[in-house]
Amino acid sequence: MNDTLVMNRNFYAIHIVGWQRAVSLLYQGHAEAVGDDLQTHSFDDWKELSSEMSEHPGGFISTVNFKIAIPEVIRLTRYDRLPRAEVKFTRRNIYQTYHYRCCYCGRQFKTQDLNLDHVVPRSKGGNTDWSNIVTACIPCNARKMDKRPEEVGMKLMVSPTKPKWKGSKSLLQFSFPVKISWQKLIDEKYWNTELEKR
Repeated sequence: MNDTLVMNRNFYAIHIVGWQRAVSLLYQGHAEAVGDDLQTHSFDDWKELSSEMSEHPGGFISTVNFKIAIPEVIRLTRYDRLPRAEVKFTRRNIYQTYHYRCCYCGRQFKTQDLNLDHVVPRSKGGNTDWSNIVTACIPCNARKMDKRPEEVGMKLMVSPTKPKWKGSKSLLQFSFPVKISWQKLIDEKYWNTELEKR
């Protein structure tokens, strides 16, 4: 069974949940299913629409009385907040931040040819965080070893940087694998939904 993308009331992607939680939120009226046509549907409407489907990418749940498609995307009916505006400190996110380039020689590499490097080595008090970690190719990493860049005549081409949060795109780009259907919906809704006047 597939996971489900959760969007807030304003169509910002905020979370990913298992299908059981998605269907529960839909059944309780806390969420609406978002169809391929980008229209939202209540539980009863989604159940009726599901009865006309012969197949669905998320699969179906069958009960004694009916079957219902597992929605790939749901929209919360009341929640309009955004997730914490912070990109997770993961290897994938670090590689993406530096565009798979060595921060010393500037060349782009495949994942297997890059390492994470502590600019200030741990043995010299360097932290393992956004302010001290960069990507380095294997030759540059071997040259630098357990020293500061200036000690071996190397220079960083970029400063260690914590990436900025970019709303819905950050959630997908930095935290989760992207489904094509999710990205299509996020792009469509993000750019075409009328903004609420406050």
